[in-house]
Amino acid sequence: MPIDPAVAIGADLGEVNFAWTPSDVLLYHLAVGAGADPVAERELRYTYERDLRVLPTFATVAANLRTFEPPALKFPGVDVDLAKVLHGKQEIELHRPIPVEGKAVARTRIADVFDKGKAAVLVQETEVADESGAPLWTARSSIFARGEGGFGGERGPSDKIEWPGREPDAVLDVPTLPQQALLYRLCGDRNPLHADPAFAKAAGFDRPILHGLCTYGVVAKAVVDAFLDGDPERVSAFGTKFAGVVFPGENLRVRVWREDGRLLVTTTAPERDDAPVLADTVLTPR
Repeated sequence: MPIDPAVAIGADLGEVNFAWTPSDVLLYHLAVGAGADPVAERELRYTYERDLRVLPTFATVAANLRTFEPPALKFPGVDVDLAKVLHGKQEIELHRPIPVEGKAVARTRIADVFDKGKAAVLVQETEVADESGAPLWTARSSIFARGEGGFGGERGPSDKIEWPGREPDAVLDVPTLPQQALLYRLCGDRNPLHADPAFAKAAGFDRPILHGLCTYGVVAKAVVDAFLDGDPERVSAFGTKFAGVVFPGENLRVRVWREDGRLLVTTTAPERDDAPVLADTVLTPR
């Protein structure tokens, strides 16, 4: 059996020591679309080392920046074909703003395994602390493995958001670049699904798709710019569900509601009849 929840749940996936520099932050920001207006002061906060500030979504790549091999889903109790895998959900809680450079330790475990019938969902939790042991961020990532369900496990909780019964406070149209996936893979995710047309076709897509975490970063930046005056240090948490794919070069339509001190967000692909892209997205300001 590719997934054995009795073995997988609670499995310690070890720790990773890693470091990052301002150059790494600059590359990440460019990979999620920063710098479209290269002389705008707000864009220079992301793309120039003077007064550089770090998008909270950098947390998703910081430990893997020096990874040059495609990822594998082979852990205790888990052995899944990479072509069956999609990112289901991502959450980041920032214990403090991410510094522009630093050294840290990431400790990861499999927090849960859910059986969705035709698919399995693997939940990984990563705690990251700096060299002194002070917490930096906590990340939870859900991996959706098609065709790996039906093993009799728990379906998992339902955490759908109650949406306001009114029009959004803002509708943002956000472009992506045709080469966006090729840029983003330099931040550590070398899954060929995002670069190799033959691999993408074998996985059921007409062409390579954009990394879900790239879309996650693009949308985070757009919301920070529109609602938090372009200051990523004002974000305390950001989470989303990946509801559909994005093809590099497509535009995104980002709808945002202010509600109960949070920003509720949906993202669609307007060129494909507003096909869902990100759902149940919540940005919590400090």
